[in-house]
Amino acid sequence: MPFSANRPNETISQNATLFAVCTASFLMPFMLSGVGIALPSIGRELGASAIQLGLVETAYMLSVSIFLLTMGRLGDIHGRRRIFHSGIAVFMVMGGLLSQAWSIHAVIGFRFLQGIGGAMIASTGMAIVVSVFPPEQRGRALGITVACVYAGLSCGPFIGGALVTAFGWRSLFYLCIPLGAVSFFLVSWKLRGEWADAKGEPFDWKGSAVYACAIILLVIGAANLGHGRWPWGFLTAGIAGLGVFAAVETRIEYPVLNVSLLQNNRVFALSSLAALLNYAATFGVTFFFSLYLQFVKGMTPQQAGTLLIIQPVAQAVFSPLCGRLSDTIPAAWVATGGMALCASGLGISVTISPSTPLTVLVAIFLLLGIGFALFSSPNMSVIMGSVATRHLGVASGLVASMRTLGMMTSMTIITVLLSVFMKGHSVTVETQADFLLTMRAGLACFCLLCIVGILCSIGRLRPMPPTEKRRKSVK
Repeated sequence: MPFSANRPNETISQNATLFAVCTASFLMPFMLSGVGIALPSIGRELGASAIQLGLVETAYMLSVSIFLLTMGRLGDIHGRRRIFHSGIAVFMVMGGLLSQAWSIHAVIGFRFLQGIGGAMIASTGMAIVVSVFPPEQRGRALGITVACVYAGLSCGPFIGGALVTAFGWRSLFYLCIPLGAVSFFLVSWKLRGEWADAKGEPFDWKGSAVYACAIILLVIGAANLGHGRWPWGFLTAGIAGLGVFAAVETRIEYPVLNVSLLQNNRVFALSSLAALLNYAATFGVTFFFSLYLQFVKGMTPQQAGTLLIIQPVAQAVFSPLCGRLSDTIPAAWVATGGMALCASGLGISVTISPSTPLTVLVAIFLLLGIGFALFSSPNMSVIMGSVATRHLGVASGLVASMRTLGMMTSMTIITVLLSVFMKGHSVTVETQADFLLTMRAGLACFCLLCIVGILCSIGRLRPMPPTEKRRKSVK
């Protein structure tokens, strides 16, 4: 049954909308994880250095990070459908141009521009789903959308590797055209409504510029922590820049980020912080286990990849079920349980050793996968349900920003620990003990982050109504 949009004479198809958003939600992480597989081939053909290949990924992440809040706010002002639709077009066109790139500099530039399209999609897609589906169906819809994100992350290395091996790295970017076209035409055909609850309000260019500068400093600092002391200066300046951004936003009537959402909305603030902590605690796990399985367990890359895919597959399979569960059980409770499962999996992984059996590793990956599935879509449902409709775009952009900042935090922790325990040495048979020490320390840090996340998640749970408290005290 269609759910009416802002314009009263128009209705939209829920299924078509969900399919369009899911296609775009699959394409973005698919390209992110798939391009990593293609980097060696790109480097060989275009004569790129290791630093330039690193910039291919950094440019995309930097662009997405800079524009998430901006595009979310523009969606609230000018229409989320319009921004989402334009974002698909930008992402698709840049994918086509990337397939024809003539130099590594062109690849880096097009990836940055593609990141703008990615930010337009990420900051409005979830908001559109929330706008289209009524509250009693929202958890299931968000769960399906999140499952597509995980499916994209899971399929990227596998399908990307097969395409690059069979047809070359350019074939990977060709996929942007048909997948983007399907989503683009579905939005054009079926999604006729529009949501612009902040229409007519001015855009905060000053706050956006300060935020962009802070994020640039943070990303550059985090990406170069192993290159001396100067990256720490960039990180410090970036954190200070975020403080300046918050101060600027409190003085502007129509800010790009309504700071009062964080100051006065306890559920929104704690849920956003829980999302940041959860991504920080789980993103770096694959990095550690990829090295552990190959250098400590002696597996081939294919064997290691087959084992590591258990976690994202579990996330993809259980996310729709967990989303539906949050439609019947309070979503905050479901998300808290998911965070607890993640903490349990990380706690077990701290005890890892060269003799740890495969059954324990499988159990760890399943705990993390199911735990993240229980956390992610219910937590998103709590966040989007805790703000007024005029702030849905900003809320969606902020959650995506929390995801990006969480990933950066995770990799920053790993970089610091590697420099402390490994002292710049590669992982070899001789340094295996130091690597295991680094891995255990990192996983222990991640587990602590999850525990803090559980406390944040518990803190947003609704307290018992006063009448119920009085009734219990009388008893």
